[in-house]
Amino acid sequence: MGSPEEARVRLPQLRLDELLEELQARLDAARGTRDRVHSLLEAVLSVGRELDLEQALHRIVEAAAVLVDAEYAALGVIGPDGKRLSAFHTVGVSEEQIAAIGPYPEGHGILGELIRHPEPLRLAKISDHPASYGFPAHHPPMSTFLGVPIRVREQVFGNLYLTEKRGGAQFDEEDVSVTLTLAVAAGVAIDNARLYEESRLRERWLRANAEITHSLMSGNEPAEVLAMIAERAGEITGSALAAVALPMQDTASLAVEIAVGVDSEAHRGLVLPMDRSLMGLAFAGEAPVTSEDVAHDERISLEPPRFGGLGPAVAVPIGTGEAGARGVVLLAREAGRPGFTVTETETLQSFAAQAAIAMELAERRQDAAAVAVLMDRDRIARDLHDLAIQRLFATGMTLQSAGRFIEHEEAAERVVRAVDDLDETIKIIRSTIFGLRTREGAREAGLRARAVRIVGEAAPVLGFAPSVRMEGLLDTDVPREIADHLVAVLSEALTNIARHAHADRADVLLATDGREIRLSVTDNGVGIPADGRRSGLRNMAERAEQLGGGLELAEPKGGGTALVWRVPAQKE
Repeated sequence: MGSPEEARVRLPQLRLDELLEELQARLDAARGTRDRVHSLLEAVLSVGRELDLEQALHRIVEAAAVLVDAEYAALGVIGPDGKRLSAFHTVGVSEEQIAAIGPYPEGHGILGELIRHPEPLRLAKISDHPASYGFPAHHPPMSTFLGVPIRVREQVFGNLYLTEKRGGAQFDEEDVSVTLTLAVAAGVAIDNARLYEESRLRERWLRANAEITHSLMSGNEPAEVLAMIAERAGEITGSALAAVALPMQDTASLAVEIAVGVDSEAHRGLVLPMDRSLMGLAFAGEAPVTSEDVAHDERISLEPPRFGGLGPAVAVPIGTGEAGARGVVLLAREAGRPGFTVTETETLQSFAAQAAIAMELAERRQDAAAVAVLMDRDRIARDLHDLAIQRLFATGMTLQSAGRFIEHEEAAERVVRAVDDLDETIKIIRSTIFGLRTREGAREAGLRARAVRIVGEAAPVLGFAPSVRMEGLLDTDVPREIADHLVAVLSEALTNIARHAHADRADVLLATDGREIRLSVTDNGVGIPADGRRSGLRNMAERAEQLGGGLELAEPKGGGTALVWRVPAQKE
């Protein structure tokens, strides 16, 4: 053993070593804290610089994983209902793993616990929590867990989920503090990105409104403007289908005039009822109508099939108030896409209202031009009556009087013929005056309305409502005589289906391209029997032949009968 003096020398030396070690540990801790604070500041700056919302969310997840040294990180965005996750951003899981795991979680188990109770949650072992019920197949193993909510203006936007701290360590209170700090910065960044996105979106809507107004005031055709409304609304909202329907004259139906996007051909020209279609409900109620899944909505008649692959949809009336709705615009997104939010619907409603105002102004401008034309016609008619006719009448009277003094027989006859010509000219001018002064009265219903009425009257007899599709300028390109024949053929065809076909579905297509008029009536019944009476078909064929056309009969693949009646637009 050493002497007491040597022991006293060793004891201060040991204490000095301990103090030095403790000082070194504190220096390392301070350096680690400094580095972590520096990393946190870098993460906050990186997240705050991003104005694209999707990119901002991805930056937040990456920053969180780095700050707490987590192997896996995710950010779940809470949907509008406040109960489920509508979007999920991950870090640490490959695309192949995501595909093998399947659909992203909706917010059950531990993830749902954080939705229900938006407070920091730290777990040493996920499976020990009562809300945990395991992972799906092919999911990587996870044990440690840290979750914190992200608030945007006092509302919970979503949650940060962090699992598997590297090195097998547990998440500690410092990790919670760092993640909460990042969550606050993330909330500000998300809010900024949202505001930037909303401003850009508002700018796009304003530009679209200005484009539509300019197009209307420039005198473009209404069909071009309706197509522009559908296209711009579909582009801005990211919709797969956009359609515009207008009310039909003298009928309680809507005709789909414009359709662009997925399966647009299945929508274009359709005649829709007010009570069994999304567009009809919006038009009748003069208020937006939404559907989470338009392909399976019980309120909507799905015949004919036209919403395959589509999910969320919204129908908004074009104009409301005293003037009433002028039409309806329908937007639908692909199945699995987010539904239309209240903000999106309100913005779309404002866009449709502005479009309605522009349409109203354009119509007023056209009315003013028409009034100017009518006033000019009245002036011409008045001048013709007061000046031209009176002078012609006076000239005729003078010639008639002078004729008595003409002894030459041939000259006298010429004067008489001249007087007769003047009388005929006066009659022509009076007829012209009558035509100029005639106002456009209550015209008879057009072909579209007559066809819809025939189909509506046949529905009770058939036991179902046939689908109707109309294409082309039927009310202007189809002469009255041909329209009368066509309506008679349509009535006969539907009557034959009711009497003989035993069908539960019928499709009517009425179309013209300005050169030919085509009526197609198809059913899924038993077909035409070989020994059946054909007097009705013979009458249809004779009508077509009389107009220079023909009648074709065929049997579709699924059975039934397909009748096609074709005639030229002008009688040969």
